Amino acid sequence: MRLIWRLIKWGVTATVLLIVVSALPIAYIEAACRQEPAQADYRPVITDKKFQRAEANSYLTYPEWHIVYAYEGLAKVLETGDEHAFGYVSSVHDFWSAFCDLNRMANRHGGGDFETRVTIHTIGVSFTLEMIMKGLYEETVGRLFAIVRGPEKSPQDAYAAEMAADYATFLQQVPWYKYDFNNAVAELWKRPLADPVRGWERRLALAGEWKAKAGYAKIIAGAVAATGVAQTRIRTVVEGLSPEVLAAMPEVDVVTAAQDQVVIETPRYRRFTHILQKIAADGGQVVEIAGNDDIMLSVIAAPGTGPLTLKHGTRISTVGRDGYDDSRILVGVKVKDLAPLLRELQTNDQALEHIYDY
Repeated sequence: MRLIWRLIKWGVTATVLLIVVSALPIAYIEAACRQEPAQADYRPVITDKKFQRAEANSYLTYPEWHIVYAYEGLAKVLETGDEHAFGYVSSVHDFWSAFCDLNRMANRHGGGDFETRVTIHTIGVSFTLEMIMKGLYEETVGRLFAIVRGPEKSPQDAYAAEMAADYATFLQQVPWYKYDFNNAVAELWKRPLADPVRGWERRLALAGEWKAKAGYAKIIAGAVAATGVAQTRIRTVVEGLSPEVLAAMPEVDVVTAAQDQVVIETPRYRRFTHILQKIAADGGQVVEIAGNDDIMLSVIAAPGTGPLTLKHGTRISTVGRDGYDDSRILVGVKVKDLAPLLRELQTNDQALEHIYDY
């Protein structure tokens, strides 16, 4: 009985310490990663409050996308390797490192609302705890069972890779808490036990993880429903293309057209990046997005390419890309220079990853 009580105390103490350590970056960012606000004198074309968004959120949107990219990186690792090969610690480090740089930029552009900042800190701590706990297990127990299994993956390993790829794709457009983790557990248990030792270990480890996420997702979904669902449409002001050309583009609705400026309405998130690429490729000029004249995007830099030099845009931060051997460069740019920058990237064979829409 005394031993059980000691184990419980150690477990509680370790959990509390882990939470405290995970929360330390919040204090550092709020104290050290700050900048004075810049003077804002831009007068927006889009005046409908429903479609105006805080400019600072283009920078504060990235931390959530970093988590999306982490799962994308894990899926990449699982194509050929096992979970223990993923860089859990480096991914957490890059999350907070980028957030520090971006918090300074957000301060210059209004600072972001309280709810947005609380959300980022919350998901940051949650992500840190998840990566630490998953890393501790996969790099010890998980690695041991993978060694016992040998180089040939079990059906459960194969499904883990399949689910990771599906989840990474899902996150590009849909919030994580809408993913069907319970179905993933059911599919995992359907896979035959060709390797009973590794098979049972993967069943128990992954099913436990996904069941926990399913429960947490239900809580988050309830909280989102209570506070209101985020706007999934965005408005953009475009010049240089006719209303007819823009209306012919998939998922683009023309709202108004006057004085050579066309206001369009489109989906947000990943689809928005593709739409802006299409506008730039067709010779269009984006002059405003959601009432803002500044925005951020990310560029993939191949290994050994040297410092990124751009005629349009300024580097904000550089982080490693989980699961790959290249880097992600976060670039700030004036909206009026966005289309020229996209064409510049295409000319220089530099890969645009994503445009962060606010």
